[in-house]
Amino acid sequence: MSSDHHLQAAVLAELAWDPRVNAAHIGVAAREGVVSLSGHVASGGEKQAAESIAGRVRGCKGVADELTVQLASSAVRDDEAIATAILDRFDWDASVPSGAILPAVANGWVTLTGEVDWHFQKEAVERDVRQLTGVSGITNSVTIKPRVDVIGVSDDIRAALHRSWFFDTDTITVTAEGGKVTLTGTVPSLHDRRAAERAAWSAPGTVDVIDKIAIV
Repeated sequence: MSSDHHLQAAVLAELAWDPRVNAAHIGVAAREGVVSLSGHVASGGEKQAAESIAGRVRGCKGVADELTVQLASSAVRDDEAIATAILDRFDWDASVPSGAILPAVANGWVTLTGEVDWHFQKEAVERDVRQLTGVSGITNSVTIKPRVDVIGVSDDIRAALHRSWFFDTDTITVTAEGGKVTLTGTVPSLHDRRAAERAAWSAPGTVDVIDKIAIV
């Protein structure tokens, strides 16, 4: 069995194993380590889960998510109800700054705008919305406030990578200019690449991450 056929079979098995998704409606293809997902899912949360599941399988170098969201009739909500639910969810989430995010809803598709201090807050906003019934998709246009003090961002990220057991820091190069961080080098898996991205986003002063890390 070729490595791509083995990867395809492993992803299918992992999707079938995880109760967050209905694997019967998901097709999987693999080519040169890149996994393509096709078919349909019942929610935005299931779509995100399927992508995450595929990405954690050994040998996966990337995921092309072509899944569509097909809401069941019982899950359809009008746009006003969705917008109200989103604002209520934000009010209960301590990670979301009060009044910082403006949601706009059109036919179940949510567009988020606003400005936050940290990348984890931008992620929290999207996570809150994705789990709501009736949401068919999200455009996350939330931006991160630029910081005046971005000196030492590269050193902070390298130190964080060094503390993690995931990385041989000799294989990753970090450069930063004006809060824009560029990662280059090699890692053995997509999981490691995403972990490096998270470390870069966690550094004070990071406003953008350009990930050029290769998986070998």
